Amino acid sequence: MRLLVTIVLGVLGVLPGAGGAPTQSSVRFAVIGDSGTGDRVQYEVARQMVAARTRMPFELVIMLGDNIYGHQGPDDFVQKFERPYKPLLDAGVRFYAALGNHDNEHNRFYGPFNMGGERYYTYTVKNVRFFVLDSDYLDPKQRTWIENALRNAGDDWKICYFHHPLYSDGGRHGSQVDLRVVLEPMFVKYDVNVVFSGHDHIYERLKPQNGVHYFVAGAAGQLRKGDVRPSEMTAAAFAQDQSFVLVDITGDDMKFEAISRAGQIVDSGVIHREARP
Repeated sequence: MRLLVTIVLGVLGVLPGAGGAPTQSSVRFAVIGDSGTGDRVQYEVARQMVAARTRMPFELVIMLGDNIYGHQGPDDFVQKFERPYKPLLDAGVRFYAALGNHDNEHNRFYGPFNMGGERYYTYTVKNVRFFVLDSDYLDPKQRTWIENALRNAGDDWKICYFHHPLYSDGGRHGSQVDLRVVLEPMFVKYDVNVVFSGHDHIYERLKPQNGVHYFVAGAAGQLRKGDVRPSEMTAAAFAQDQSFVLVDITGDDMKFEAISRAGQIVDSGVIHREARP
């Protein structure tokens, strides 16, 4: 059953009904990409995440890769993950990581990333199924795995995330067409709703492509200021400051906000699923 998706937009304002404690059926999460710099700005974004959680309590954070830059020794994990996100970790928020091109493959064994030692994996939270891919090495075994996982996912929300974007107007990297050729047909065939990626150090929301909503959210630590070349694909973009994304899925509605390092909501909206007869 293919799902039609409509979207209602709002910018620079809080989404109606987004605050307060989550309902029993809602799934709330934050999205960060290219975060692991250990710089002051990463800590400032982390503080905004803590502040956002006071009005929209979220239970997990999805990490889009390049989670730890540098030599990736024990001190790096402390400075670039454990210390900035300590208030969230102490509150029981779980982080689920994808690998990026700057990540060591052995990071999949780091317990707080909840990867279970796997390069790619899937997990379910209530009515949302998450699929985490390793876009740095999309070998035939992984392709077969993702197709089987999507085929058997049922009618849950399907959220895919990985490092390299299939669609992006970022000036440094842009769309990864080689990955798109492989993954997009599966995303369309099996009714994937939303895809999050990083790699370009910007925030961008693309117009729906073949029924799938794509976000680039690679500016939770790194930033290429002004590095957006808007095209006919661009729905919204922000590259003036670091940012993260906040998501609330309740029933067939997915509310989202992109929030800057200064706490400004720079993009927001509601994606609504409608079953096609």
